Amino acid sequence: MSIRKLVVANGIFYVEIPAAGLYLLCGAPADSVKHLFRRGIIQTTERNGVTFENGPNAILLSDSMIQNGHLCNLAEFPILQMLYRQGMLIPNHPNNVGSKPKLIGTPEQLAAQLRYIHRGNYGLISAEEMMRAGIDEAEANELMRVKLKFAFGQIAKPDTFVDCWPLTTGSIDIGDGVSITRLAHNVFEIRYGEDSVQVDLNLARNETYPCPYPLSHAAIDRHYFAVVHTGDGDGWDYNRPVMGSVVIHQGRVFLIDAGPNIHYSLDALGIGKKEVAGIFHTHCHDDHFAGLTTLLQCDQPLQYFATPLVRASVTRKFCALLSIPESEFARYFDIHDLEVDTWNDIMGLEVRPTVSPHPVETTIFNFRVLWEGGYRTYSHLADIASFTVIDAMTNADASSPGLSPERAQAVKASYLEPVDLKKIDIGGGMIHGSAADFAADGSRRLLLAHTARELTDAERRIGSGAPFGTLDVLIPGQQNFLLRDASEFLKSYFPAVPMERLHMLLNNRIVTFNPETIISPAGKVPEEIYLLLAGKVEMLTQDPSNSHFLFSGSLLGESAAIYNRESEETYRSVGFVQALRLPSDLYRNFIERFYSSTELIEVRKVEEKLRRTFLFSDAVTNTTLFSLAKHCRITQVHAGEHFVGDPEQIHLIGMGRLCVGEGEGAQVIGKGEFWGSDSLFSAMSEKAREQHSLAEPQHALIALDGCEIYSVPLKLVSRIPVVRWKLFEAFRNTHPYAAPRFRGTPR
Repeated sequence: MSIRKLVVANGIFYVEIPAAGLYLLCGAPADSVKHLFRRGIIQTTERNGVTFENGPNAILLSDSMIQNGHLCNLAEFPILQMLYRQGMLIPNHPNNVGSKPKLIGTPEQLAAQLRYIHRGNYGLISAEEMMRAGIDEAEANELMRVKLKFAFGQIAKPDTFVDCWPLTTGSIDIGDGVSITRLAHNVFEIRYGEDSVQVDLNLARNETYPCPYPLSHAAIDRHYFAVVHTGDGDGWDYNRPVMGSVVIHQGRVFLIDAGPNIHYSLDALGIGKKEVAGIFHTHCHDDHFAGLTTLLQCDQPLQYFATPLVRASVTRKFCALLSIPESEFARYFDIHDLEVDTWNDIMGLEVRPTVSPHPVETTIFNFRVLWEGGYRTYSHLADIASFTVIDAMTNADASSPGLSPERAQAVKASYLEPVDLKKIDIGGGMIHGSAADFAADGSRRLLLAHTARELTDAERRIGSGAPFGTLDVLIPGQQNFLLRDASEFLKSYFPAVPMERLHMLLNNRIVTFNPETIISPAGKVPEEIYLLLAGKVEMLTQDPSNSHFLFSGSLLGESAAIYNRESEETYRSVGFVQALRLPSDLYRNFIERFYSSTELIEVRKVEEKLRRTFLFSDAVTNTTLFSLAKHCRITQVHAGEHFVGDPEQIHLIGMGRLCVGEGEGAQVIGKGEFWGSDSLFSAMSEKAREQHSLAEPQHALIALDGCEIYSVPLKLVSRIPVVRWKLFEAFRNTHPYAAPRFRGTPR
């Protein structure tokens, strides 16, 4: 055959048609380039004495923006690999033959990708945008000089170096005898002559995109001030995660940046998403940005710490990628703007961001915590410029692109400030740092990162490595911070119970479970329940579609303990898990003595029903679910009766089937499906509303058999980021659990 199809990973395929010169990447989720490297599809080659990489020259985008909570189209790094590592944009390169990378997909996805790639290349694109973020005109003009120097003098539109091929209905001919036809949603046929192959980019209901590199599990202690190293690779390193760090302060977890597959890194470290107190963000390149949508999938907004300029550029890229208004960013994150060159106090953790030259708005971070003998300090220098690059950019002429001599000197001084621990980007090239610049650095310990290669002898004499999961303790912890967290969780569960009474529960031991351990099996009356404090637990039910993940603050097996019955669920650790063990009889006695057991049990019954729905399964803690359950209305509808939905509520079918509409246009919706949330996204453009917001079945629906319908106030649901994200996925894709939309009003 003239066509060769390779299965790269879940939802990722590679189609080769050498005779037509087409090498097509089908599906481009996070780290798709690393998957191609790992499979040996991208290799280093040589022509005319020039060494470069081969690889795809076209991308077929997914029809779905999001699948199972994960972004499907992140074409920034695949395009960069084509332009620079393959050489398609480099002057006089043997692989620069005048052709551009091809981007194929729906008009909507193409437009979103171009906007997102544009922001990924440049961040904020004018001095006016910078000034709207809060800086003065002189500073904005100086920073634009730097940006234009990196951009070779002009801000270019992405369609100048990418060819877009809209694929609507039917088929399109992309040249050289190759045609692509959409057979169904996300299912395509690629044809060349008499040969053809099909690719299906749909993920199964509980399927996710895999991690391209192996990760070893590590048990992390919560110290007073420590740094956990989550990666020292770069966006091309298929053996290691990208450069990043976890900063632990007083037992609380903060991330620096959110690279692709950050959730796999957290799982390996025994850190649940719910434990992440906040993220410090350096800049918006995908290898530091692509994990943001994973982190927002919690039941409380994540604290987001960045300078106004970085936050503005990240917001624009985030919202361009998702085709949403910029106001949506603040619905998922609790934004805290940091003041540049100032020590910002965050619950005793002090952080000072400093502007660093880069193609997009970027800061380095210095952290310090006061301790005996003075401060303990950590510096995180991601995506810095080498002194050679800084010197080449230095230009005293304020009217031309470049870096002023004064700013160049200040940048170098900020890089070389001595600290206790410093992590340095040594990626080299036009936009990254060099280890040689730090040969005389006075810091106690230097860590070299942000590269895909082995360190040279000279570099190993300058700095150390920081393999995944290693820990640098700057101030040891002398107290059990997990016990503090347990106290806070129990107080949130039982706010009316005096604290001294809660100590009866707190006076139990914290236990640690190894990865992949069954914590509590189904089919047995539990002798103890567990308050999850750290890590991630899988809750397995008899129905695989109802299995889901739990994070810190969740109670494992509580219902079975209260009723003194066999558990219907199996709880299994994903990575290392730490939990407070609570004997079942003690917990029952506590409930009966200090709490209204009747009220609690009745609400817990509703809570169990909600937990078994798609919307409220993952990452929603018992506290949040308890609040929803108290406001949930359950309606029993008999066969033949009508159900009229309140437009201020979201409705979920717990049991039975409903008929929407009449005649040939009638459709049936059943268990697990939901409707009533499209009004949350009414701020989207009119075009998007016309395309996606056909009238939802808010009026009368007819029960085909006995139905149980759960109705929850929309205003409560909209404040839960993980639920809002699921609703957004349903809004954009018509998720399998989302009730179908209808033209007209059902009667």
